[in-house]
Amino acid sequence: MTEQIMIESWPRAILHVDCDSFFTSVEQAINPELKGKPIITGAERGIVSAASCEAKALGIKRAMSLSEVAEKFPGVIMLQSDYETYSIFSKRLFDILRRFSPMVEEYSIDEAFCDITGLRRVHHCSYPDIGKKIQETVQKELDITVSVGISLSKSLAKLASKYRKPKGLTAIRGREIHTFLKNTDLQKVWGFGPNTVSLLQKHGLKTALDFVNKPIEWAEKLLGKIGVEIWMELRGQYAYKLNEEEKKTYASISKAKTFTPSSSDVDYVYAQALRNLESACMKARRYNLAANKITLSLRTDEFHTTGVEMKFSRPTAMVMDIAPTLKMLFRELFKNGQKYRQTQIVLAGLQDDTENQFGLFEDPVKVVKSEHISNAIDEINERFGKHTVFMAPGLYLQRYFNGRKRKSLRNQLVIKGESVRQHLRLPLLNYIFSTR
Repeated sequence: MTEQIMIESWPRAILHVDCDSFFTSVEQAINPELKGKPIITGAERGIVSAASCEAKALGIKRAMSLSEVAEKFPGVIMLQSDYETYSIFSKRLFDILRRFSPMVEEYSIDEAFCDITGLRRVHHCSYPDIGKKIQETVQKELDITVSVGISLSKSLAKLASKYRKPKGLTAIRGREIHTFLKNTDLQKVWGFGPNTVSLLQKHGLKTALDFVNKPIEWAEKLLGKIGVEIWMELRGQYAYKLNEEEKKTYASISKAKTFTPSSSDVDYVYAQALRNLESACMKARRYNLAANKITLSLRTDEFHTTGVEMKFSRPTAMVMDIAPTLKMLFRELFKNGQKYRQTQIVLAGLQDDTENQFGLFEDPVKVVKSEHISNAIDEINERFGKHTVFMAPGLYLQRYFNGRKRKSLRNQLVIKGESVRQHLRLPLLNYIFSTR
């Protein structure tokens, strides 16, 4: 009989939330007509970035080429990635988790850890029931599903959340650790890469239980400090503490877009660059940041990249302030007749966006008007979806999937107590930059 590792059930309770097929689930949440259909994202890159549960069931995997997908699975819907919208959903997910626990670690865009120790009395239910309430709340408010794992450490909680995906809920109590680890292959342990697994197998180990049954001195001699930490975590000891710092600051903000097929159309390529700028400025304003300089890069269909940067006279995060500079940099880089496949914008030298310090020759009235327009754009886009209002060159961007033109205006993101609403057909701002 396998020896029990721990007698106590819940000396600590760490919960791990892992979104199910996050990017494609977001697409299905904001486009209900896609629910139940096999969809993938990554059409702008030419490879599969993410696949829905329905697409995975067909055998589609990440990094497959779109040509291979189209040939083998003609019914699959291919979408361009929309990372700005994904980040909005991610932020809302973390906000939901903070209602259940003040101790939340934003591990990645679609994963988080929560310390729910001692919160059974607050929520009037068991730890597994807290996990169930989190699943129900995320489903209701964001219309996506998550898998939840609960145990005594981060490593065990992460193993538990992967155990019954999708929509799974697994709790590993202290007295059940040995049983769970007995059925856990080394490859599944968080922190064990292929080389480490191969090394452990050479020493006769097959499961995670085999590893933790070794003396801690043995783990340290073979794998060093990380071996000790993983050994402790798998035994239910709290070696990896939660990093509760909310993501609020950035050294720079980068937005890139790969488009297929490549294009030599000056208006189209410029529109791609401007859309990147809009997304970058949106994110900067969301975190109340302003940039001191901009970098524009263009990549040809032969994968040659050229770039140029320029410093601003004052920090800003307003598209209408930066667009004239972008147009000038674009004209410097763009070569007629050359096909391009990607544009990238980097806003750097970010700092807190405080009160304006106007230059000697600047028009304060114009700057204030630009701020008011930017605030209005943010409010409209937050209410009705990203890029509901955009700069006029964006009309050159056409999105297609499955032979049909894709809607460039999205449905409003669903929040608590609201139903899906259709976009209002709002007029474009009368602010046009010609590239000809």
